[in-house]
Amino acid sequence: MLNLTIGGVPEHFNYPWYLTLKNKKYTKHNVNLRWKDFPGGTGQMNAALRNAEVDIAIILTEGIIKDIGEGNPSKIVQTFVKSSLIWGIHVASNSPFKEISDLETATIAISRFGSGSHLMAIVNAYNNGWDIEKLKFKVVGDLEGGIEALSNGDADYFMWEHFTTKPLVDSKIFRRIGDCPTPWPCFVIAIREEILEKYPQKVLEILQIINNQTRNFKEIVDIDKILASRYQQQLGDIQKWLSITEWESENLISKEFIEEVQNKMIKFNVIESKADANKFIKNMYI
Repeated sequence: MLNLTIGGVPEHFNYPWYLTLKNKKYTKHNVNLRWKDFPGGTGQMNAALRNAEVDIAIILTEGIIKDIGEGNPSKIVQTFVKSSLIWGIHVASNSPFKEISDLETATIAISRFGSGSHLMAIVNAYNNGWDIEKLKFKVVGDLEGGIEALSNGDADYFMWEHFTTKPLVDSKIFRRIGDCPTPWPCFVIAIREEILEKYPQKVLEILQIINNQTRNFKEIVDIDKILASRYQQQLGDIQKWLSITEWESENLISKEFIEEVQNKMIKFNVIESKADANKFIKNMYI
């Protein structure tokens, strides 16, 4: 039995993985796949891939591309969620800030440098014509840290996935003053190079299992009610999220995809230069 650890955020995007694990789909292929939650998000997962704490990560596109470019010994094997991620821009409920334009010189709470909350704050600043060099960041670790930082005034705003934070908006812990969608497909599957080299057939089997699960995920009976209950969401919010979210069940990630994302990341000053697309991807389907 091959023992592997997979990591991801404890959010509704990853429920298909929960179902395959619950139904022991991988053990039938002689793989003992264990899930590890990463509430700190992409920056935390990049570190885990680097130190072999996890073998596979369901990770934000922008975060893993930046980190592979900086030496993370992993490869992207496919897109997982091909729709954009909607990043809510949140302030404390009693904050004086009313509009996104008010935030130009405000302090940004981020989970880690290199995380989605960091990189998308840069994208948002670019979109609004702000001087990116003047952005001020406060590292808070995770969503709970973001709540604390905004509540006690250590930071002024915090960007996190729109639907995950909707209960905090409903309960008036946060006030959302805008959204910033990713200009690329949001989640990819990244795997350590050592695993890809040693166990390519097992990796392919894992990908086939999860792709079969996501292909008809929205047709599961009462999936909206199941997700609303599990992730403490309003049913209407989950239904809206399902309507705009598309998983990837195609079996290829192209060099053109990596080129396009890198071009946008350079434009947004998230990375300084492009690297050859082969540095980032491994096509398991050839």
